[in-house]
Amino acid sequence: MGAFGMVGDRLLMSISVFASIGVFLFGFDQGVMSGIITGPFFNAYFHRPEPHEIATMVAILEIGAFCTSLLSGYVGDVFGRRATLFAGASIFVVGGAFQTFTLGFKSMVFGRIIAGFGVGFLSMIVPVYQSEISPAEHRGKLACIEFTGNIAGYAFSVWIGYFCSFLISDYSWRLPLGVQCIIGSILAIGSLFIPESPRWLLDQDMDEEGMQVLADLHGDGDLESPKAREEFREIKEGVLADRMSADRGYKTMWRRYKYRVLIAMSAQAFAQLNGINVISYYAPLVFRDAGWIGRSAILMTGINGIIYILSTIPTWYLVDIWGRRPVLLSGALIMSAALSSVGYFMYLDKSYTPLAVVISVIVFNAAFGYSWGPIPWLYPPEIMPNAFRVKGVSLSTATNWFFNFIVGESTPTLQVWIRWRVYPMHALFCLISFTIVYFGYPETMGVPLEEMDRIFGDSSSRHDLESASLGSRPGSPSIGDTVKGWLGKRNSTNGPGVDASAPEFEDGGRGTKLGGDIG
Repeated sequence: MGAFGMVGDRLLMSISVFASIGVFLFGFDQGVMSGIITGPFFNAYFHRPEPHEIATMVAILEIGAFCTSLLSGYVGDVFGRRATLFAGASIFVVGGAFQTFTLGFKSMVFGRIIAGFGVGFLSMIVPVYQSEISPAEHRGKLACIEFTGNIAGYAFSVWIGYFCSFLISDYSWRLPLGVQCIIGSILAIGSLFIPESPRWLLDQDMDEEGMQVLADLHGDGDLESPKAREEFREIKEGVLADRMSADRGYKTMWRRYKYRVLIAMSAQAFAQLNGINVISYYAPLVFRDAGWIGRSAILMTGINGIIYILSTIPTWYLVDIWGRRPVLLSGALIMSAALSSVGYFMYLDKSYTPLAVVISVIVFNAAFGYSWGPIPWLYPPEIMPNAFRVKGVSLSTATNWFFNFIVGESTPTLQVWIRWRVYPMHALFCLISFTIVYFGYPETMGVPLEEMDRIFGDSSSRHDLESASLGSRPGSPSIGDTVKGWLGKRNSTNGPGVDASAPEFEDGGRGTKLGGDIG
Protein backbone atom coordinates (compact mmCIF):
# COMPACT_ATOMS: atom_id res chain seq x y z
CA MET A 1 0.00 0.00 0.00
CA GLY A 2 1.29 3.43 -0.92
CA ALA A 3 1.62 6.60 1.11
CA PHE A 4 -1.49 7.72 3.02
CA GLY A 5 -2.83 4.16 2.54
CA MET A 6 -3.66 4.86 -1.13
CA VAL A 7 -2.55 3.77 -4.58
CA GLY A 8 -3.24 4.83 -8.16
CA ASP A 9 -5.08 8.01 -9.03
CA ARG A 10 -6.20 8.57 -5.45
CA LEU A 11 -2.59 8.54 -4.27
CA LEU A 12 -1.50 10.78 -7.14
CA MET A 13 -4.21 13.33 -6.43
CA SER A 14 -3.57 13.23 -2.67
CA ILE A 15 0.15 13.86 -3.17
CA SER A 16 -0.64 16.71 -5.58
CA VAL A 17 -3.00 18.33 -3.09
CA PHE A 18 -0.46 17.93 -0.30
CA ALA A 19 2.37 19.33 -2.44
CA SER A 20 0.10 22.30 -3.07
CA ILE A 21 0.58 23.23 0.60
CA GLY A 22 4.11 24.20 -0.41
CA VAL A 23 2.89 26.68 -3.00
CA PHE A 24 0.01 27.67 -0.70
CA LEU A 25 2.68 28.63 1.78
CA PHE A 26 4.63 30.98 -0.42
CA GLY A 27 1.37 32.27 -1.89
CA PHE A 28 0.33 33.11 1.65
CA ASP A 29 3.65 34.83 2.24
CA GLN A 30 3.27 36.90 -0.94
CA GLY A 31 -0.10 38.19 0.18
CA VAL A 32 0.29 38.52 3.93
CA MET A 33 2.33 41.71 3.75
CA SER A 34 -0.16 43.39 1.40
CA GLY A 35 -2.86 42.91 4.02
CA ILE A 36 -0.95 44.52 6.90
CA ILE A 37 1.20 47.32 5.42
CA THR A 38 -1.73 49.77 5.36
CA GLY A 39 -2.84 48.96 8.94
CA PRO A 40 -2.59 51.73 11.58
CA PHE A 41 -0.97 49.55 14.24
CA PHE A 42 1.63 48.21 11.81
CA ASN A 43 2.51 51.71 10.67
CA ALA A 44 2.63 53.01 14.24
CA TYR A 45 4.89 50.17 15.41
CA PHE A 46 7.36 50.76 12.57
CA HIS A 47 7.18 54.56 12.96
CA ARG A 48 5.36 55.37 9.71
CA PRO A 49 7.81 53.65 7.36
CA GLU A 50 8.80 55.38 4.13
CA PRO A 51 7.92 53.78 0.76
CA HIS A 52 11.45 52.41 0.36
CA GLU A 53 11.31 50.85 3.85
CA ILE A 54 8.00 49.14 3.08
CA ALA A 55 9.48 47.95 -0.22
CA THR A 56 12.47 46.46 1.61
CA MET A 57 10.32 44.63 4.17
CA VAL A 58 8.18 43.19 1.39
CA ALA A 59 10.80 42.44 -1.25
CA ILE A 60 13.80 41.36 0.83
CA LEU A 61 12.27 37.88 1.02
CA GLU A 62 13.12 37.50 -2.68
CA ILE A 63 16.83 37.92 -1.93
CA GLY A 64 16.75 34.89 0.36
CA ALA A 65 14.64 32.96 -2.13
CA PHE A 66 17.04 33.84 -4.95
CA CYS A 67 20.03 32.46 -3.03
CA THR A 68 18.51 29.13 -2.02
CA SER A 69 16.76 28.57 -5.36
CA LEU A 70 20.27 28.39 -6.86
CA LEU A 71 21.58 26.22 -4.03
CA SER A 72 18.53 23.94 -4.21
CA GLY A 73 19.72 22.56 -7.55
CA TYR A 74 22.58 20.87 -5.73
CA VAL A 75 20.58 19.98 -2.60
CA GLY A 76 17.72 18.45 -4.59
CA ASP A 77 20.07 16.21 -6.59
CA VAL A 78 22.14 15.06 -3.62
CA PHE A 79 19.60 14.69 -0.82
CA GLY A 80 16.42 14.08 -2.80
CA ARG A 81 13.18 15.93 -3.44
CA ARG A 82 11.50 14.98 -0.17
CA ALA A 83 14.40 16.08 2.05
CA THR A 84 14.61 19.39 0.20
CA LEU A 85 10.89 19.93 0.76
CA PHE A 86 11.29 19.24 4.47
CA ALA A 87 14.26 21.61 4.74
CA GLY A 88 12.42 24.41 2.94
CA ALA A 89 9.35 24.13 5.15
CA SER A 90 11.40 23.99 8.36
CA ILE A 91 13.48 27.04 7.45
CA PHE A 92 10.32 28.92 6.52
CA VAL A 93 8.84 28.25 9.97
CA VAL A 94 11.93 29.77 11.62
CA GLY A 95 11.68 32.88 9.42
CA GLY A 96 7.97 33.19 10.13
CA ALA A 97 8.64 33.09 13.88
CA PHE A 98 11.15 35.95 13.61
CA GLN A 99 8.55 38.01 11.73
CA THR A 100 5.77 37.22 14.18
CA PHE A 101 7.79 38.21 17.25
CA THR A 102 9.78 40.99 15.59
CA LEU A 103 11.15 43.79 17.76
CA GLY A 104 11.57 46.29 14.94
CA PHE A 105 12.55 46.94 11.36
CA LYS A 106 15.85 45.03 11.44
CA SER A 107 14.46 41.84 12.94
CA MET A 108 11.51 41.98 10.52
CA VAL A 109 13.91 42.19 7.58
CA PHE A 110 16.00 39.36 9.05
CA GLY A 111 12.91 37.18 9.43
CA ARG A 112 11.84 37.93 5.86
CA ILE A 113 15.26 36.88 4.55
CA ILE A 114 15.19 33.60 6.52
CA ALA A 115 11.66 32.87 5.28
CA GLY A 116 12.94 33.63 1.80
CA PHE A 117 15.56 30.90 2.18
CA GLY A 118 12.73 28.45 2.81
CA VAL A 119 10.62 29.80 -0.05
CA GLY A 120 13.57 29.39 -2.43
CA PHE A 121 13.77 25.66 -1.67
CA LEU A 122 10.00 25.18 -1.85
CA SER A 123 9.43 27.13 -5.05
CA MET A 124 12.03 25.05 -6.86
CA ILE A 125 11.38 21.58 -5.48
CA VAL A 126 7.57 21.49 -5.50
CA PRO A 127 7.20 21.94 -9.31
CA VAL A 128 10.01 19.44 -9.91
CA TYR A 129 8.47 16.87 -7.59
CA GLN A 130 5.04 17.40 -9.14
CA SER A 131 6.32 16.94 -12.70
CA GLU A 132 8.26 13.79 -11.79
CA ILE A 133 5.35 11.92 -10.24
CA SER A 134 2.75 12.94 -12.83
CA PRO A 135 1.86 10.97 -15.98
CA ALA A 136 2.22 12.94 -19.21
CA GLU A 137 -1.53 13.01 -19.91
CA HIS A 138 -2.30 14.66 -16.56
CA ARG A 139 0.92 16.58 -15.90
CA GLY A 140 -0.49 19.94 -17.00
CA LYS A 141 -3.68 19.58 -15.00
CA LEU A 142 -1.91 18.55 -11.80
CA ALA A 143 0.60 21.40 -12.08
CA CYS A 144 -2.24 23.88 -12.57
CA ILE A 145 -4.10 22.50 -9.55
CA GLU A 146 -0.89 23.12 -7.66
CA PHE A 147 -0.86 26.75 -8.79
CA THR A 148 -4.45 27.12 -7.61
CA GLY A 149 -3.07 26.24 -4.18
CA ASN A 150 -0.63 29.13 -4.52
CA ILE A 151 -3.40 31.63 -5.26
CA ALA A 152 -5.57 30.15 -2.51
CA GLY A 153 -2.70 30.89 -0.13
CA TYR A 154 -2.51 34.46 -1.39
CA ALA A 155 -6.27 35.03 -1.05
CA PHE A 156 -6.37 33.35 2.37
CA SER A 157 -3.64 35.67 3.65
CA VAL A 158 -5.48 38.76 2.41
CA TRP A 159 -8.71 37.74 4.15
CA ILE A 160 -6.81 36.86 7.33
CA GLY A 161 -5.33 40.35 7.17
CA TYR A 162 -8.74 41.88 6.59
CA PHE A 163 -10.41 40.20 9.57
CA CYS A 164 -7.41 40.82 11.82
CA SER A 165 -7.57 44.51 10.90
CA PHE A 166 -10.57 44.74 13.26
CA LEU A 167 -8.29 43.88 16.22
CA ILE A 168 -7.36 46.96 18.21
CA SER A 169 -3.74 46.01 18.96
CA ASP A 170 -0.51 44.79 17.39
CA TYR A 171 -2.20 41.40 17.02
CA SER A 172 -3.82 42.91 13.93
CA TRP A 173 -0.54 42.30 12.08
CA ARG A 174 1.33 39.78 14.27
CA LEU A 175 -1.43 37.16 14.05
CA PRO A 176 -1.43 36.97 10.20
CA LEU A 177 2.36 36.57 10.29
CA GLY A 178 2.04 33.78 12.85
CA VAL A 179 -0.38 31.74 10.72
CA GLN A 180 2.39 31.02 8.22
CA CYS A 181 4.31 29.16 10.94
CA ILE A 182 1.37 26.77 11.40
CA ILE A 183 1.10 26.08 7.67
CA GLY A 184 4.86 25.54 7.38
CA SER A 185 4.83 23.06 10.27
CA ILE A 186 2.06 21.01 8.61
CA LEU A 187 4.09 20.88 5.39
CA ALA A 188 7.32 19.88 7.17
CA ILE A 189 5.67 17.03 9.10
CA GLY A 190 3.69 15.80 6.09
CA SER A 191 6.77 15.74 3.85
CA LEU A 192 8.11 12.87 5.97
CA PHE A 193 5.26 10.63 4.78
CA ILE A 194 5.05 11.27 1.02
CA PRO A 195 6.97 8.99 -1.38
CA GLU A 196 10.27 10.08 -2.87
CA SER A 197 10.38 11.00 -6.56
CA PRO A 198 10.80 7.76 -8.56
CA ARG A 199 13.07 9.53 -11.04
CA TRP A 200 15.44 10.58 -8.26
CA LEU A 201 15.38 7.05 -6.78
CA LEU A 202 16.30 5.45 -10.11
CA ASP A 203 19.03 8.03 -10.65
CA GLN A 204 20.49 6.90 -7.30
CA ASP A 205 20.23 3.21 -8.34
CA MET A 206 17.56 2.69 -5.67
CA ASP A 207 15.61 0.67 -8.21
CA GLU A 208 13.57 -1.44 -5.79
CA GLU A 209 12.20 1.65 -4.06
CA GLY A 210 11.68 3.43 -7.38
CA MET A 211 9.74 0.51 -8.87
CA GLN A 212 7.54 0.35 -5.78
CA VAL A 213 6.68 4.05 -6.04
CA LEU A 214 5.89 3.71 -9.75
CA ALA A 215 3.69 0.69 -9.04
CA ASP A 216 1.83 2.62 -6.32
CA LEU A 217 1.35 5.67 -8.56
CA HIS A 218 0.65 4.10 -11.94
CA GLY A 219 -0.15 0.43 -11.32
CA ASP A 220 -2.50 0.44 -8.33
CA GLY A 221 0.28 -1.12 -6.26
CA ASP A 222 0.82 -4.01 -8.72
CA LEU A 223 4.53 -4.57 -9.37
CA GLU A 224 3.64 -6.42 -12.56
CA SER A 225 1.60 -3.51 -13.97
CA PRO A 226 2.65 -3.01 -17.63
CA LYS A 227 2.19 0.76 -17.31
CA ALA A 228 4.40 0.98 -14.21
CA ARG A 229 7.08 -1.29 -15.73
CA GLU A 230 7.08 0.67 -18.98
CA GLU A 231 7.46 3.87 -16.98
CA PHE A 232 10.37 2.26 -15.12
CA ARG A 233 12.05 1.25 -18.38
CA GLU A 234 11.70 4.72 -19.95
CA ILE A 235 13.03 6.51 -16.87
CA LYS A 236 15.94 4.09 -16.49
CA GLU A 237 16.83 4.50 -20.16
CA GLY A 238 17.08 8.24 -19.67
CA VAL A 239 19.08 7.88 -16.45
CA LEU A 240 21.64 5.53 -18.00
CA ALA A 241 21.93 7.64 -21.13
CA ASP A 242 22.52 10.76 -19.02
CA ARG A 243 25.33 8.98 -17.20
CA MET A 244 27.27 8.78 -20.45
CA SER A 245 28.04 12.43 -19.82
CA ALA A 246 30.27 12.42 -16.75
CA ASP A 247 29.82 16.15 -16.23
CA ARG A 248 26.33 17.09 -15.08
CA GLY A 249 27.17 20.60 -13.93
CA TYR A 250 25.68 23.95 -14.86
CA LYS A 251 28.25 24.59 -17.63
CA THR A 252 27.42 21.33 -19.37
CA MET A 253 23.71 22.04 -19.05
CA TRP A 254 24.18 25.49 -20.59
CA ARG A 255 26.30 24.09 -23.44
CA ARG A 256 23.94 21.24 -24.33
CA TYR A 257 20.56 22.75 -23.48
CA LYS A 258 21.02 26.51 -23.79
CA TYR A 259 17.74 27.00 -25.67
CA ARG A 260 15.73 25.12 -23.05
CA VAL A 261 17.39 27.01 -20.20
CA LEU A 262 16.67 30.37 -21.84
CA ILE A 263 13.02 29.43 -22.34
CA ALA A 264 12.70 28.32 -18.72
CA MET A 265 14.31 31.51 -17.43
CA SER A 266 12.37 33.83 -19.74
CA ALA A 267 9.04 32.27 -18.72
CA GLN A 268 9.71 33.09 -15.08
CA ALA A 269 11.14 36.53 -15.86
CA PHE A 270 8.05 37.60 -17.80
CA ALA A 271 5.75 36.14 -15.13
CA GLN A 272 7.10 38.99 -12.98
CA LEU A 273 7.68 41.70 -15.59
CA ASN A 274 4.08 41.27 -16.74
CA GLY A 275 3.07 43.06 -13.56
CA ILE A 276 1.52 40.50 -11.23
CA ASN A 277 3.40 41.57 -8.11
CA VAL A 278 2.59 45.21 -8.64
CA ILE A 279 -0.89 43.95 -7.76
CA SER A 280 -0.18 40.99 -5.44
CA TYR A 281 2.22 42.80 -3.12
CA TYR A 282 0.69 46.25 -3.23
CA ALA A 283 -2.98 45.80 -4.16
CA PRO A 284 -4.21 47.84 -1.15
CA LEU A 285 -1.87 50.66 -2.20
CA VAL A 286 -3.12 50.43 -5.79
CA PHE A 287 -6.73 50.61 -4.64
CA ARG A 288 -5.90 53.39 -2.20
CA ASP A 289 -4.36 55.41 -5.02
CA ALA A 290 -7.53 54.76 -7.03
CA GLY A 291 -9.73 56.19 -4.26
CA TRP A 292 -10.53 53.31 -1.89
CA ILE A 293 -9.85 54.41 1.68
CA GLY A 294 -8.67 52.44 4.73
CA ARG A 295 -10.05 48.95 5.32
CA SER A 296 -12.10 49.08 2.10
CA ALA A 297 -8.84 48.84 0.12
CA ILE A 298 -8.05 45.51 1.86
CA LEU A 299 -11.65 44.36 1.28
CA MET A 300 -11.31 45.03 -2.45
CA THR A 301 -8.05 43.08 -2.41
CA GLY A 302 -9.83 40.14 -0.75
CA ILE A 303 -12.65 40.14 -3.31
CA ASN A 304 -10.05 40.29 -6.05
CA GLY A 305 -8.34 37.29 -4.44
CA ILE A 306 -11.48 35.14 -4.61
CA ILE A 307 -11.92 35.85 -8.30
CA TYR A 308 -8.22 35.21 -8.75
CA ILE A 309 -8.67 31.67 -7.34
CA LEU A 310 -11.64 30.94 -9.60
CA SER A 311 -9.71 32.10 -12.66
CA THR A 312 -7.11 29.37 -12.16
CA ILE A 313 -9.63 26.51 -12.42
CA PRO A 314 -10.35 26.58 -16.21
CA THR A 315 -6.64 26.00 -16.89
CA TRP A 316 -6.87 22.61 -15.16
CA TYR A 317 -8.60 21.46 -18.34
CA LEU A 318 -7.48 23.97 -20.98
CA VAL A 319 -3.76 23.29 -20.51
CA ASP A 320 -4.14 19.70 -21.75
CA ILE A 321 -6.73 20.59 -24.41
CA TRP A 322 -5.56 23.90 -25.86
CA GLY A 323 -1.91 23.41 -24.95
CA ARG A 324 0.63 25.66 -23.24
CA ARG A 325 1.16 28.17 -26.06
CA PRO A 326 -2.46 29.30 -26.63
CA VAL A 327 -2.96 29.79 -22.90
CA LEU A 328 0.15 32.00 -22.62
CA LEU A 329 -0.61 33.97 -25.78
CA SER A 330 -4.22 34.77 -24.91
CA GLY A 331 -3.30 35.64 -21.33
CA ALA A 332 -0.60 38.09 -22.43
CA LEU A 333 -3.03 40.03 -24.63
CA ILE A 334 -5.76 40.30 -21.99
CA MET A 335 -3.26 41.29 -19.29
CA SER A 336 -1.80 44.02 -21.50
CA ALA A 337 -5.25 45.49 -22.15
CA ALA A 338 -6.21 45.34 -18.45
CA LEU A 339 -3.02 47.02 -17.22
CA SER A 340 -3.37 49.73 -19.85
CA SER A 341 -6.90 50.34 -18.53
CA VAL A 342 -5.66 50.67 -14.95
CA GLY A 343 -3.20 53.36 -15.99
CA TYR A 344 -5.74 55.10 -18.21
CA PHE A 345 -8.44 55.35 -15.54
CA MET A 346 -5.93 56.57 -12.95
CA TYR A 347 -4.79 59.21 -15.43
CA LEU A 348 -8.41 60.39 -15.94
CA ASP A 349 -9.01 60.51 -12.15
CA LYS A 350 -12.81 60.74 -12.46
CA SER A 351 -15.57 59.79 -10.06
CA TYR A 352 -15.80 56.33 -11.66
CA THR A 353 -12.02 55.69 -11.42
CA PRO A 354 -12.15 53.59 -8.18
CA LEU A 355 -14.70 51.13 -9.62
CA ALA A 356 -13.04 51.07 -13.06
CA VAL A 357 -9.64 50.30 -11.53
CA VAL A 358 -11.08 47.45 -9.42
CA ILE A 359 -12.69 45.90 -12.51
CA SER A 360 -9.48 46.27 -14.54
CA VAL A 361 -7.36 44.72 -11.77
CA ILE A 362 -9.79 41.81 -11.45
CA VAL A 363 -9.62 41.19 -15.22
CA PHE A 364 -5.83 41.36 -15.10
CA ASN A 365 -5.57 38.93 -12.19
CA ALA A 366 -8.05 36.55 -13.83
CA ALA A 367 -6.02 36.55 -17.05
CA PHE A 368 -2.77 36.00 -15.15
CA GLY A 369 -4.39 33.29 -13.01
CA TYR A 370 -5.23 31.11 -15.99
CA SER A 371 -2.10 31.79 -18.05
CA TRP A 372 1.16 33.34 -16.85
CA GLY A 373 0.50 32.22 -13.30
CA PRO A 374 0.58 28.41 -13.68
CA ILE A 375 2.39 27.79 -16.98
CA PRO A 376 5.83 29.25 -16.05
CA TRP A 377 5.89 26.83 -13.12
CA LEU A 378 4.82 23.89 -15.30
CA TYR A 379 6.97 24.58 -18.34
CA PRO A 380 10.57 24.58 -16.97
CA PRO A 381 10.49 21.20 -15.18
CA GLU A 382 8.84 19.48 -18.12
CA ILE A 383 11.25 20.74 -20.80
CA MET A 384 14.49 20.04 -18.90
CA PRO A 385 16.07 16.55 -19.19
CA ASN A 386 16.16 14.40 -16.07
CA ALA A 387 19.90 14.79 -15.47
CA PHE A 388 19.61 18.58 -15.40
CA ARG A 389 16.00 19.06 -14.33
CA VAL A 390 16.69 20.27 -10.81
CA LYS A 391 19.53 22.53 -11.93
CA GLY A 392 17.49 23.96 -14.80
CA VAL A 393 14.50 24.62 -12.60
CA SER A 394 16.75 26.15 -9.95
CA LEU A 395 17.96 28.68 -12.54
CA SER A 396 14.43 29.46 -13.73
CA THR A 397 13.22 29.80 -10.13
CA ALA A 398 16.16 32.05 -9.27
CA THR A 399 15.18 34.18 -12.26
CA ASN A 400 11.66 34.40 -10.86
CA TRP A 401 12.90 35.65 -7.50
CA PHE A 402 15.42 38.04 -9.05
CA PHE A 403 12.77 39.82 -11.10
CA ASN A 404 10.32 39.42 -8.24
CA PHE A 405 12.71 41.45 -6.08
CA ILE A 406 13.20 44.10 -8.75
CA VAL A 407 9.45 44.59 -9.18
CA GLY A 408 8.73 44.42 -5.45
CA GLU A 409 11.52 46.82 -4.48
CA SER A 410 10.83 49.39 -7.22
CA THR A 411 7.03 49.52 -7.28
CA PRO A 412 6.33 51.77 -4.23
CA THR A 413 8.91 54.28 -5.44
CA LEU A 414 7.66 54.16 -9.04
CA GLN A 415 4.10 54.67 -7.83
CA VAL A 416 5.30 57.96 -6.34
CA TRP A 417 7.59 59.01 -9.19
CA ILE A 418 5.71 58.06 -12.37
CA ARG A 419 2.29 57.28 -10.85
CA TRP A 420 -0.20 55.86 -13.39
CA ARG A 421 2.56 55.23 -15.96
CA VAL A 422 3.68 52.16 -13.99
CA TYR A 423 0.80 50.13 -15.41
CA PRO A 424 1.21 50.75 -19.17
CA MET A 425 4.93 50.06 -18.65
CA HIS A 426 4.11 46.53 -17.52
CA ALA A 427 1.48 46.26 -20.26
CA LEU A 428 4.34 46.68 -22.74
CA PHE A 429 6.17 43.75 -21.16
CA CYS A 430 3.02 41.66 -21.70
CA LEU A 431 3.19 42.39 -25.43
CA ILE A 432 6.89 41.53 -25.52
CA SER A 433 6.15 38.20 -23.80
CA PHE A 434 3.44 37.49 -26.41
CA THR A 435 6.00 37.93 -29.19
CA ILE A 436 8.61 35.71 -27.54
CA VAL A 437 6.14 32.90 -26.87
CA TYR A 438 4.74 33.07 -30.40
CA PHE A 439 8.14 32.74 -32.07
CA GLY A 440 10.17 30.82 -29.49
CA TYR A 441 8.14 28.46 -27.29
CA PRO A 442 7.37 24.92 -28.60
CA GLU A 443 4.21 23.08 -27.57
CA THR A 444 4.79 20.34 -24.97
CA MET A 445 1.23 19.16 -24.29
CA GLY A 446 1.06 15.39 -23.84
CA VAL A 447 4.77 14.79 -24.47
CA PRO A 448 6.42 12.44 -21.91
CA LEU A 449 9.35 13.96 -20.06
CA GLU A 450 11.74 11.40 -21.55
CA GLU A 451 10.70 12.39 -25.09
CA MET A 452 11.27 16.15 -24.93
CA ASP A 453 14.44 15.70 -26.99
CA ARG A 454 12.42 15.23 -30.17
CA ILE A 455 10.69 18.57 -29.54
CA PHE A 456 13.96 20.48 -29.20
CA GLY A 457 16.28 18.33 -31.32
CA ASP A 458 19.20 18.66 -28.91
CA SER A 459 21.36 15.89 -27.45
CA SER A 460 18.83 13.11 -27.88
CA SER A 461 19.07 10.56 -25.11
CA ARG A 462 17.49 7.90 -27.27
CA HIS A 463 20.06 8.43 -30.01
CA ASP A 464 22.78 8.08 -27.38
CA LEU A 465 21.18 4.85 -26.21
CA GLU A 466 21.09 3.37 -29.68
CA SER A 467 24.70 4.28 -30.43
CA ALA A 468 26.47 3.25 -27.23
CA SER A 469 26.42 0.65 -24.49
CA LEU A 470 24.21 1.39 -21.54
CA GLY A 471 26.68 -0.14 -19.16
CA SER A 472 29.41 2.33 -19.96
CA ARG A 473 29.55 3.69 -16.43
CA PRO A 474 31.84 1.45 -14.35
CA GLY A 475 29.87 -0.53 -11.83
CA SER A 476 26.49 0.45 -13.26
CA PRO A 477 24.19 -2.44 -14.20
CA SER A 478 22.28 -2.51 -17.44
CA ILE A 479 18.52 -2.08 -17.36
CA GLY A 480 18.05 -5.78 -17.95
CA ASP A 481 20.37 -6.83 -15.16
CA THR A 482 18.83 -4.27 -12.81
CA VAL A 483 15.23 -5.31 -13.32
CA LYS A 484 15.79 -9.02 -13.77
CA GLY A 485 17.93 -9.22 -10.66
CA TRP A 486 15.50 -7.22 -8.61
CA LEU A 487 12.44 -9.18 -9.74
CA GLY A 488 14.29 -12.39 -9.01
CA LYS A 489 15.02 -11.15 -5.53
CA ARG A 490 11.35 -10.29 -5.03
CA ASN A 491 10.40 -13.77 -6.23
CA SER A 492 12.76 -15.54 -3.86
CA THR A 493 11.79 -13.49 -0.83
CA ASN A 494 8.08 -13.05 -1.35
CA GLY A 495 7.24 -16.45 -2.77
CA PRO A 496 4.94 -17.18 -5.70
CA GLY A 497 3.07 -14.43 -7.43
CA VAL A 498 5.93 -12.31 -8.80
CA ASP A 499 7.23 -13.31 -12.20
CA ALA A 500 11.01 -13.18 -12.11
CA SER A 501 11.38 -13.32 -15.88
CA ALA A 502 11.94 -10.07 -17.73
CA PRO A 503 8.82 -8.94 -19.63
CA GLU A 504 8.77 -7.86 -23.25
CA PHE A 505 8.49 -4.14 -24.04
CA GLU A 506 8.01 -2.39 -27.33
CA ASP A 507 10.83 0.04 -28.11
CA GLY A 508 10.23 1.85 -31.33
CA GLY A 509 8.73 -1.32 -32.82
CA ARG A 510 11.86 -3.40 -32.15
CA GLY A 511 10.40 -5.42 -29.29
CA THR A 512 13.30 -4.69 -26.95
CA LYS A 513 13.58 -7.11 -24.10
CA LEU A 514 13.97 -5.63 -20.64
CA GLY A 515 16.12 -8.57 -19.66
CA GLY A 516 19.05 -7.56 -21.87
CA ASP A 517 20.90 -4.65 -23.31
CA ILE A 518 18.98 -2.17 -25.43
CA GLY A 519 20.17 -1.70 -28.97
